[in-house]
Amino acid sequence: MTIQEQIQQFLDSPAFGVVGASTNRQKYGNKVLRCYLQNGRKVTPVNPNEPEIEGIPCAATISDLPPDALSISMITPPTVTAKLVPLALEKGIKNIWMQPGAEHPEAVSLCRERGINVIADGSCVLVVMGFHDH
Repeated sequence: MTIQEQIQQFLDSPAFGVVGASTNRQKYGNKVLRCYLQNGRKVTPVNPNEPEIEGIPCAATISDLPPDALSISMITPPTVTAKLVPLALEKGIKNIWMQPGAEHPEAVSLCRERGINVIADGSCVLVVMGFHDH
């Protein structure tokens, strides 16, 4: 698949998870969440330390995401990405977009081995979907 086809497959998901969602509106973990909301997408923030972000109840872990969340954005440090990708595979996540700076080579390899659509080429969901910070 080309990167455009990968992105289209990612965006075709009925719902999304934002792993590393943040209450801080300056952080990418918050901007990515708001980007999905601006685009009218069904999205769940994943953060074990917050009850809700931007008025949306958080899932504590990837395992707690709703079953229709087939795509996740990861805004996590690479070491955390590496730990969480196996959980995403167990959960049945089909598409993983590692935001720039979240990529971990072993995690990317694992996704490819398991046939997961992984986007880790430096593409940014904020650019692709068009985020407007108000």
